[in-house]
Amino acid sequence: MSDCIFCKIVAGEIPSARVYEDDEVLAFHDIHPFARVHVLIIPKAHVASLADCAPDHQALLGRMLLLAPRLAKEQGLDAGFKTLVNTGRGGGQEVFHLHIHVFGGGDPVRRT
Repeated sequence: MSDCIFCKIVAGEIPSARVYEDDEVLAFHDIHPFARVHVLIIPKAHVASLADCAPDHQALLGRMLLLAPRLAKEQGLDAGFKTLVNTGRGGGQEVFHLHIHVFGGGDPVRRT
């Protein structure tokens, strides 16, 4: 979608601090972190939300969820981490491109 910020990140039109990429999935640091480590995992194909997923998304969703602990470990979250999927406006979703938040490690580092 031409107006989707995450689609623009996938296309390389908007820079991101990428931590993982393959043919179907991209992961990068959130620009407004909830915690010291805050990574977003997104599908490269535009899917608006978890509510828009169908049975043919099962493998992609599994791939994204299995990537979460790997990235958490690589980012130093050995003691544990949280995952979050906001779905729809009522669920707190702000960017309407499916994404999984992976975060932990205490308060975010404040940048001045």
